Amino acid sequence: MRTRREFLKKWCTLGAAGASVNLTRLGLISANAQSASGYRALVCVFLFGGNDSNNTLVPTDAANYQDYVRGRGPLALPAQSLLPVADRAGQRTFGLHPQLTGLHQLYGEGRVAAVLNVGMLVRPTTKELIRARQVPLPRNLYSHSDQVLQWQTSNPLGGGTGWGGRAADLVQFMNSAYGFPTGISVNGNTAFLNGNTSRPLNVNPGSRFGLDGFGDPEAAKARQAALQQILTFDSGAQMIAAANGILNQGVVNAQAISDAINGGTPFTTVFPNTGIGNQLRQVARIIAARNNLGMNRQIFFCGMGGFDNHNDLLPSQTNLFGQLAPALTAFYRATEELGVAQSVTTFTESEFNRTFNSNTGIGSDHAWGGHHFVIGGAVRRDIYGRLPVLHLQGPDDAGDRGLWIPTISLDQYAATLAKWFGVQPMDLNIIFPNLANFPTADLGFLS
Repeated sequence: MRTRREFLKKWCTLGAAGASVNLTRLGLISANAQSASGYRALVCVFLFGGNDSNNTLVPTDAANYQDYVRGRGPLALPAQSLLPVADRAGQRTFGLHPQLTGLHQLYGEGRVAAVLNVGMLVRPTTKELIRARQVPLPRNLYSHSDQVLQWQTSNPLGGGTGWGGRAADLVQFMNSAYGFPTGISVNGNTAFLNGNTSRPLNVNPGSRFGLDGFGDPEAAKARQAALQQILTFDSGAQMIAAANGILNQGVVNAQAISDAINGGTPFTTVFPNTGIGNQLRQVARIIAARNNLGMNRQIFFCGMGGFDNHNDLLPSQTNLFGQLAPALTAFYRATEELGVAQSVTTFTESEFNRTFNSNTGIGSDHAWGGHHFVIGGAVRRDIYGRLPVLHLQGPDDAGDRGLWIPTISLDQYAATLAKWFGVQPMDLNIIFPNLANFPTADLGFLS
C-alpha cells in the first residue's frame, strides 16, 4: 500500500505540472499582449427575417440560370438586370441583385468575397444522411427565434454565450488595461456579443453620451455627482449592489466613449440617412476614436430587419437592398478615409435562406443554407464554396421546395473571421465546439 507521504508527493507533482501548463499559457498571453500591434475590427451586419439569398447572388451560366428560372418561377430576376461577377479563375459566373451596385463596385476593386450556401450544421450533412436519420440536426431549423440565436451563439441547440463574445474573451487582453468593452452593439441587446467574461456596450446610433442632458455644464456635473452618490451607497442588498455596479460601469463607459469620439479622427464620408446607414456611421465614429480608447481589437454588431418576405418578395427586397448596399459601401469608404480598410472586416449573417420556389403570395418561405458577403481590405476576392444543385427535390434539397442543405457550416465561416481577428488556431475549438467535425477551419477568404 502507498504511504500517505507518497500519495501527497504524487498529487503535488501533478499539481505542479498543471500549474506549469497554466503558467506557460499565461506566459504566451503576456507575450502576445506585449507584441500585439495594429488594429483589427469585425463588424457583423445581421439581416433579420431570413434574407432570400437565391436572388442576392444568381448563377448566370446557361445551365444553372435555366434551372434558376424554372425553379424560381415568378421570383426569377431577368438576366439583363443582374450585375455580373465571376470567381477569381473566371470559370463561374454570377449576377448580383440589381440594387447591390455598391457591392458590385467593391467586388470589382477586390474588396468583397461571396461565401455560398452557409448554414447551421452539427457536422457535414447530406440528404441521404438526413433520410436515414444518421446525422444530428440543429434544433428547430426553420424557426426565426431559434435560428437567430443559433447563428449568434454558434450553438445548434441554442442558448449560451455568443461566438462574438467568446472571441472577445480571448482577444480583450490586447486592448488597454482600462477595460473598455471589446464588443459594441449599435442594434440593442444581442446574444452575439455576450462572452464568458466580456460584456458588450450598447450604443444608440446618433445618441449623446454621458450625463449632459441639462445643457448647463454645471447642472450636468451636479446630476452626475448625485448619481455617483446613489450608486456608491451601501444598501446591504447584493442584487442592488450588483445593479449599481453595472450602471456605474455604464456611466464610466459612456463618458469614456463621449470623450474619445469628441477627440477622434473626423471623416467626411457621407452615409445614407437610413437605420442601417446610421448604425454603420456610429461604428465608423467609434473606430475613428480607437486610439483614444486604447483599442487594438473591437467587434461590432449591427442589424437590419424586414427580410421575412412571405409576400411580394421582389419589391420588398429591392427596397431593402436599396438601403443595405449604400450603407455597406459608405462604411467601407469611411474605413479607407480613416486608413483602416485593411484592418476592418464586415460580414453578413441571417438566420436562414428562403425557399427556392414561390408561394402563393409571390414571396418565399423559411429554408436553410444561404449566401453571405465579406467586405474589407483584407478580403481575398473570390466566390467560395459550392452552389447547390438548383433542382426542387434534388440532391441538395432537404424538402421539396428548395431548402438547400448547407455545404459550409457557420462554424467554418465564423472561425475564418475569428482567426483573422486574432484568435489563436488552437483556441478556435473553444469558441466553436463543433468545428472539429468539419474538414477545414479556414475557408481562405481573408489574408
